[in-house]
Amino acid sequence: MTAALARRAGRLLLVVAALLLTLGAVPSAVATTAPPAAEVVAVTQVADRQVDLSVRASALGGRTVKVRLLTPDGWNPNDRTRHWPTLWLLHGCCGDYTSWTAKTDVASLDSLRDVLVVMPEAGWNGWYSDWWNHGAGGDPAWDTFHTRDLRRLLERDWGAGSRRVVAGLSMGGQGALLYAARHPGMFKAAAAYSGSVHPLLNDESTNRIMGFFAGQGNDPLRVWGDPVAQRDIWAAHDPYHLAKRLKSLPVYLSCGDGTAGPFDPPGATNALEADFNRQNHALADQLRKVGAQHLTTNFYGPGTHSWPYWERELHASLPMLLHGLGVR
Repeated sequence: MTAALARRAGRLLLVVAALLLTLGAVPSAVATTAPPAAEVVAVTQVADRQVDLSVRASALGGRTVKVRLLTPDGWNPNDRTRHWPTLWLLHGCCGDYTSWTAKTDVASLDSLRDVLVVMPEAGWNGWYSDWWNHGAGGDPAWDTFHTRDLRRLLERDWGAGSRRVVAGLSMGGQGALLYAARHPGMFKAAAAYSGSVHPLLNDESTNRIMGFFAGQGNDPLRVWGDPVAQRDIWAAHDPYHLAKRLKSLPVYLSCGDGTAGPFDPPGATNALEADFNRQNHALADQLRKVGAQHLTTNFYGPGTHSWPYWERELHASLPMLLHGLGVR
């Protein structure tokens, strides 16, 4: 090789090395560095005090999902020294991370101006669970994403504090109780509005939730498996069977009976709410049986499975939730 060619080759190697350093892509580092469990890839201010985070999640197969934050007064994500009491507010089946702000007045409640409200995407039909997937596990792992990866991300970078409460409606009501029961000490209180809280109550309840699992052409056995063959997995996701884990926690349960109430047209009926009403009564009885000392129920009779009731019940349960956060 001539001296000129050697100099040219040397310059080429320097350019390649500089490019690799610019990209942060030293080959040995690429081979050994795992992607973060959850990372924010975009931030959007959608309204006053409302910020949407786009989060890439390894527990969801690397997909990107949205998380809406309703921020407290004085919130500044660049201030890593301040952390806020946090309300996790979970949406129901067929909804998404925008449901609570779109359907209720949560964004205008003065009592939440000192609280960070986290409204995460949980899938149209995700059921706040790490899916069984015929024994293979893996994507989607909503429980892992929410309670481990997203929680750590928000507490590290976005001002979420370690004092937390959780509430949700329907599928999200089940999720609120599951997260509180399956992760002892993570939440100081839990509220479920018209929640699916005892899917193993009877064949009607089990068949109904299996119908939800089959939504959008999904294989219903992917979620928790077969309710007989994988009954242990079903019981591990049934708040009734987790009642002992909830007995020391402030819990709020509310539900209508599926008949026409003050927010419904005359003669309206709703079989889903009637089923969930029976489930909620069963859970309340079981909580009392195991010695729950901080149970509040509002089984308000007439009322269907609809947003005006859930907005009202959020208001009614907020004193308990805020007390759990230490917010006056």
